[in-house]
Amino acid sequence: MAPTLVRLYLRRSLRQTRHVKAVPTRAARGLVAEVYRQVERDFGMMAPPVGLHSPSPEALAASWLILRETLVARGHVDRASKELVATSVSAANRCPYCEDVHGTTVAGLVAAEDRRDNAERERIEAWVKETATAGTADNLPFTAVQAPEIIGTAVAFHYYNRMVNVFLGDSPLPPHVPEAARPRARRVLSWILRPSGGGPRAGTSLRLLPAARQPDELCWARANPIVADAFARAYAALDAAGERSVPASVRDLVRRHLRAWDGEPPGISRSWVDEATAELSEADQAVGRFALVVALAAYQVDDGLVAAVRRAGAGDRELVEVAAWASMAAARRVSTWLAAGSSACG
Repeated sequence: MAPTLVRLYLRRSLRQTRHVKAVPTRAARGLVAEVYRQVERDFGMMAPPVGLHSPSPEALAASWLILRETLVARGHVDRASKELVATSVSAANRCPYCEDVHGTTVAGLVAAEDRRDNAERERIEAWVKETATAGTADNLPFTAVQAPEIIGTAVAFHYYNRMVNVFLGDSPLPPHVPEAARPRARRVLSWILRPSGGGPRAGTSLRLLPAARQPDELCWARANPIVADAFARAYAALDAAGERSVPASVRDLVRRHLRAWDGEPPGISRSWVDEATAELSEADQAVGRFALVVALAAYQVDDGLVAAVRRAGAGDRELVEVAAWASMAAARRVSTWLAAGSSACG
């Protein structure tokens, strides 16, 4: 597949977003149009995992800030190492779409460097796997200066994996591409995503959202003021989205379960969800079940859960905002144990 065809497909693939109607590129206005412009300029293509947020412009901007200022912008960590973090987190979270995209990208970057054996990257990959659960992040295999970009990339993908599992399919490639053609299509995708000159300048996405206070939990990011600022703005935007679209009783329930969660999956059965949400009013139970599954086991979200939230009155904006708030609540919980070995959080 030629690069232009892949780019065209990825623009059109916003139509493949499940459960909500993403804003088409040509119809984008205001904040949505500005985010789309930055994504295509800095990421190399219209990324459906970003575009799926477009029914909520503020959630869209928040999702782009945390991706751009960690993975995409040039900084103290090379892009291949950050792509490796994204791939490893995606594998742990059972997100085949993200694992496919970022695994393809890291393979292309490492091959281009002709440096396949890299002990530092192996240590980073091992750290990501070891920190899938709480209590395992004692020794960080990177410097204090590198920590904001590496931990930030991990936190961003704990967020993105949940959103992608809800709203996108299993592969970034068109379903009609035959199996024999997929390796070449992946190589083209890797070429499109390869950064030039080390990546775009850091910080230019910050103006998309208003400044916000940096909570104490962002201690891991403070060595990089731009990363810390990006997450503070994104956290504030998604907190506001939660206040708009997630009942207070549901927010309280999800936070309580996340405080007790250590990263282990809850199991194949969803009986735990019904037990957990029994305390909610009947009016809040559908949103509560959806939000809790998104936070703890997003790969288990199905049409039935979404349909129940729709029957409770949610439109596209509300559905995206419930999922975004729950996804970020889970990612923020993970950040507390990812940062446990950081001297900045000691």
